[in-house]
Amino acid sequence: MIIVENCGGMDLAATLDCGQAFRWQADGAAWHGIVENRSVTARMEGNSLILEGASETDLDFWVHYFALDLDYPALLEKFCSGNKMLAECVRHKPGIRVLRQPFFETLCTFIISQNNNIPRIKAIVERLCTGLGQPLEGGGYGFPSAETLAALEPEDLAFLRAGWRAEYLIDAARRVAGGQIDEAALRAMPMENARAILMTVKGVGPKVADCVLLYSLSFWKAVPMDVWMKKAMCQLFPRGVPVCCRSHAGIAQQFIFDYARHHLPSGQKQKTARKMHTKQSSGN
Repeated sequence: MIIVENCGGMDLAATLDCGQAFRWQADGAAWHGIVENRSVTARMEGNSLILEGASETDLDFWVHYFALDLDYPALLEKFCSGNKMLAECVRHKPGIRVLRQPFFETLCTFIISQNNNIPRIKAIVERLCTGLGQPLEGGGYGFPSAETLAALEPEDLAFLRAGWRAEYLIDAARRVAGGQIDEAALRAMPMENARAILMTVKGVGPKVADCVLLYSLSFWKAVPMDVWMKKAMCQLFPRGVPVCCRSHAGIAQQFIFDYARHHLPSGQKQKTARKMHTKQSSGN
């Protein structure tokens, strides 16, 4: 078991259930997940993160995964002091954290996420791991390697019931296994170049590429734009990303996205949006 103290106000449920990761399942107040063949049960006690089933030798791995090395209190203070509307988004759920997830898994899960909902994404990912992943000592299965998927044909993935996404998963696997897409190289290049290379994968457009850039490669400026985010930016931030968060716009978007899901339901009248605009700072 690992205990990580002083987690900067992280809210585990808000972090693991906000649409960025798909292999965590709630179990009461705890969450069970598998990350890079590590099966753990995570829970919070006050401001401490408890990871049952984790080895002490993996402390650095989990600190990195949960981005506990980032000074979130200072970052959120900067967000809140710079823009009133952004401050409202942060206050809605201040404990959200952007994870640093395994690269190939993130690429595949966001390919699966296209035109999909979270329960179905999780079900497809679970079938993928159960069918092709490595069995783990503590139960469950790891995420299959790029080499495993690269050796298959799209029809071999019929059991996933993922439809046209199967072809895209195979193409992604072959490009990663063959070295055309290299995680270390992506991390070392400018974000725009890394995005362009990710978009050479069949079916990967700007949104999926930006999800990989943000949720795996820690390009904090990457802002995945789906229907909800486009709506949120149009109604809440019509002049664009506030200046105060541009260096970490991807982290800011996670708070904006969650706020929009709860406060901008489909069909909301425009006058409600205009009322929200009055709260916005002139410092955009």
